[in-house]
Amino acid sequence: MRKFALIAAIALTSGLALSGCGKHDNGQQDADAPQAAQAVTKPTDPNDNKGWNNYLGQIVQKNMQGMKASQPYAYMVTAGATDDAKAQNDRQLQSVQDTVARGVLPGNMLVFGGPDSAKTADLLLAAFKDAKPGSFKDVIVLFIGDQADKQRITDALTPTGATIRFVAM
Repeated sequence: MRKFALIAAIALTSGLALSGCGKHDNGQQDADAPQAAQAVTKPTDPNDNKGWNNYLGQIVQKNMQGMKASQPYAYMVTAGATDDAKAQNDRQLQSVQDTVARGVLPGNMLVFGGPDSAKTADLLLAAFKDAKPGSFKDVIVLFIGDQADKQRITDALTPTGATIRFVAM
């Protein structure tokens, strides 16, 4: 499961390496450069995992300030439409619960996003329900979701001491 989280983190941040492609010394972009550096629009299909990874990845890139680790811990919660997707979300929850129980070093970032904001928020809340007060001081938690879920995420994470970042989809 740790490998999956690493793969997801790499996928979410892979655009970072591509953002420098196609630039000349004069600062102008090459007309033939890949369009990976352009903004990716929010996918309309909740089951388009590749599209969601690209979309969420660009948001992560814009919100990494203050992070001291080389890669964030990224968790994409699927829409859960199939049995496989539901099982994947269950494994994600177990992985996040294990991470929360062990603790995260200051300067790290945990990212939560997915096509269904309520499901993503539910996973985050379930994972952090037993987090000790102050146990996430100087850890950045980025939640990418709907405004309707912002307050309940903030209420649950504030006692942990985490630096909470919210980006509306």
